[in-house]
Amino acid sequence: MVESHSPRVKNVIGPDGCPLTIADLPAPRTQRWVIRRKAEVVAAVRGGLISLEEACRRYALTVEDISGWQYMIDRHGFAGLRTTRPQQYRSTSEPVPDGDRRRGGAT
Repeated sequence: MVESHSPRVKNVIGPDGCPLTIADLPAPRTQRWVIRRKAEVVAAVRGGLISLEEACRRYALTVEDISGWQYMIDRHGFAGLRTTRPQQYRSTSEPVPDGDRRRGGAT
């Protein structure tokens, strides 16, 4: 029996407003997670370009890492993805998602 997969979209709107395709995503062996790369992965997952599970496998991240990035974008915009000077845009009483504690926020 053949499993039917839902068709994947060919592109989504990236964080800069331009179309984002699989070829535009960060390299699978990415080690340095700058704001732009995190935002591209979040946009790809949200838009259906790749699944959350596929993103986790591709980049050796946890669901908590990507969920944390999504939360920080929703809460603080792209600046929320920064790992330096977080006190400038995050409240000190706000809990930090798990993805920001481990491995330095996957940076």
